Amino acid sequence: MSTSNHDAPVHAQTQTRVRCMLMRGGTSKGAYFLAADLPADPALRDRVLLAVMGSPDPRQIDGIGGADPLTSKVAIVSPSTRDDAEVDYLFAQVVVNEARVDYGQNCGNLLAGVGPFAIERALVEASDGVTPVAIHMVNTGQIAVANVPTPARLVQYEGDTRIDGVPGTAAPIALVFRDTAGSTCGALLPTGNLKDTVQGVDVTCIDNGMPLVLMRAADLGRTGYETREQLDADEDLKARIEAIRLEIGPRMNLGDVRERTVPKMCLVAAPRDGGTISTRSFIPHRCHASIGVLGAVSVASAAALPGTVCDGIASFDSASQGGDTERIGVEHPTGEFTVELTLARDGGKVDIIGAALLRTARWLFDGVVAIPPSVWAAS
Repeated sequence: MSTSNHDAPVHAQTQTRVRCMLMRGGTSKGAYFLAADLPADPALRDRVLLAVMGSPDPRQIDGIGGADPLTSKVAIVSPSTRDDAEVDYLFAQVVVNEARVDYGQNCGNLLAGVGPFAIERALVEASDGVTPVAIHMVNTGQIAVANVPTPARLVQYEGDTRIDGVPGTAAPIALVFRDTAGSTCGALLPTGNLKDTVQGVDVTCIDNGMPLVLMRAADLGRTGYETREQLDADEDLKARIEAIRLEIGPRMNLGDVRERTVPKMCLVAAPRDGGTISTRSFIPHRCHASIGVLGAVSVASAAALPGTVCDGIASFDSASQGGDTERIGVEHPTGEFTVELTLARDGGKVDIIGAALLRTARWLFDGVVAIPPSVWAAS
């Protein structure tokens, strides 16, 4: 039994079955829903999503969440309300240990599964070959195009593309972003500066799809090559990073960010595995196992701009500099993420025109998730 936009189940004495597809998108995993299969009332919908994931609970033992922010995500998809897109995609971050659902950001990893999901749910008709799916990212209003491989008009999941942070290989999904600069903060450089100083630490605040605060790891007394586990256990460092985040949030046009998951925070260091720059990103209170898609785009953008905190530590292939495109390898705890930026250069000035990257996705299961009667009774 699907809720189909009803605000209460037909049979209140049994669990309500809501149609759901679990997919891996990039290096994240989440529950994908048609908007019509969830309650229309936002407050009730949030309670349903909390029940789906099993929040608040650090183990999420009573839901399908994986006890990690990267596996406690939701994509809500519907036919688009815009003429320049085919589907609308609303991203919901279900907080693991709080009874809270956050809509203040996009998720570029889960975005990789939206095109396949839209085709599987017959929102988009597949072509024989590659099907471009124009996706309106509702959280910020931007458009991305996912180029989904669809030989014989069927979504192809198997392939030879490998992305760091995911075992094995899969079919490539090329994501091309349009107009992501200032998606949340209103400007690529929300403070108007390439570099600011907060509590004695130089930072670069940037938003090219994800609001991000970059800091040199060395300025915080760290190498920038620590493991995720080491950084998660470093309470002194996390407290200092959070203090910087709380102070800079209003200056990024984000207001009071105590209850928000943006801006993300990112330590940068010189690359050591052949990339352009090394990163350790916090999302925002735990270290990311890799790096978010749009977080990587924002890091790459900062690396490409002269005068940011990346200046002097980012390493570029001299043969590639000066052209209209720049491939930037963003190193992270489990590998590397390549972002291709389209640039406009005028003397020493650099403008970022667009960004593209490769992701993969896999359909894990399709069925129903059960919601207890108490969730509906609360309304």
